[in-house]
Amino acid sequence: MTLQVVTANRLRDGDVVYLTAEHGWALWLDEAAVAETEVEAEALLKFGEAAEKAREVIRVYLMKVERMEGKLDPLSARERIRAKGPTTRRDLGKQADNGFKEHN
Repeated sequence: MTLQVVTANRLRDGDVVYLTAEHGWALWLDEAAVAETEVEAEALLKFGEAAEKAREVIRVYLMKVERMEGKLDPLSARERIRAKGPTTRRDLGKQADNGFKEHN
């Protein structure tokens, strides 16, 4: 099975967030809880859906990722853009944050 994480948008500000192992929401993909089996993925998704019902987040879904050099990397271009920010302006989005490390 492909590795998966749960992603959503935080309701109060629209930021892209990722479900953590502590059942919180992180701005950074590398802080996400990673499901390695379908059972783990469904359990994480259920928690995310409960958070959506509680109006913490919106548009909860599973996202496929891979590990590259110890970091999580989205498999789709759409999710890479959601994780990092606009592709035309590197001075905007999460990529503009000094703490962000680009995969080489």
